[in-house]
Amino acid sequence: MEVKTLELPKCKVSKTGLVFDESLTYDEWELIGKQLQNIHKSIAWFIGDWLNFGEIKWGEMYAQAIEETGLDYDTLVIYKFVANRIQLPRRRGNLSFSIHREVAPLEPKEQDKFLDLAEQNNLTRNDVRELIKEANKLPTPELPDGKYDCIVADPPWEYAQEQHGKEKQETVLETHYPTMPTEDICTLPIKDLSADNCVLFLWTTSPKLYEAKQVIDAWGFEYKSSMIWDKVKHNVGYYVSVRHEILLICTKGSFLPQSDKLIDSVQTIERSDRHSEKPMEFRKIIEEMYPNTKKIELFARTAPEGWEVWGHDADI
Repeated sequence: MEVKTLELPKCKVSKTGLVFDESLTYDEWELIGKQLQNIHKSIAWFIGDWLNFGEIKWGEMYAQAIEETGLDYDTLVIYKFVANRIQLPRRRGNLSFSIHREVAPLEPKEQDKFLDLAEQNNLTRNDVRELIKEANKLPTPELPDGKYDCIVADPPWEYAQEQHGKEKQETVLETHYPTMPTEDICTLPIKDLSADNCVLFLWTTSPKLYEAKQVIDAWGFEYKSSMIWDKVKHNVGYYVSVRHEILLICTKGSFLPQSDKLIDSVQTIERSDRHSEKPMEFRKIIEEMYPNTKKIELFARTAPEGWEVWGHDADI
């Protein structure tokens, strides 16, 4: 990408407006208009580069950036992420920042492939998003045979643009792993996995709480109680800063805990940097509550000893 310096000849810029020199020519006035259009299109890049420079030189600067720009934390996170992932020479001036945001989580060669396609075919952001989702679509692995009386599930909830506004969630959430619509999660044959007496621990988030009830019903369970994971660190949210996730406890048949110890329903554990990874402490809690069970974790990220796992990302 050709790097050009923005110029505003015979023009002074303030926070509230522009002041022009009386000697300004028509050509100069026209140039300023084009440059202002470039600034409008590029402000996300500018702020992202500014934040990345500040972090390299002085460490994390979000508190200062919020104060100086007036932007919220989630917006700054995305600007910084995209600017960091796509370096200046590889950015396409004729494509929107939102299209770059779609490809930012990919490896550089894949980024270039989809940016080329967007340029050559005049694609919209939604077009690029669908192409990436289709390219990353994985066949659903077969569920194991047998019955389990303890099931843990961490579904890859799909966060729709219209639900979350400002389209903040896509880069931060969906592009980390293949997501599933709630109706597809509901149709998984979990009834075939569960014993007559079974406990289900189902992870959900605040935006997906009501949809989690659909999953519970479809899988043949009844909601009983919940635990809260306080992540300590700020987490992406729109209406509020959501720094917690919810672990719903559900049963099929009659299956009370096998231990008399009452576990604290709020667990304060700082989240890791690996997206969606749940703390090992919760597995230990489940093992303590139900020590004498055949356990399986669905949509697992790791394969802990004594558990069977199912999912694309399990490190088996």
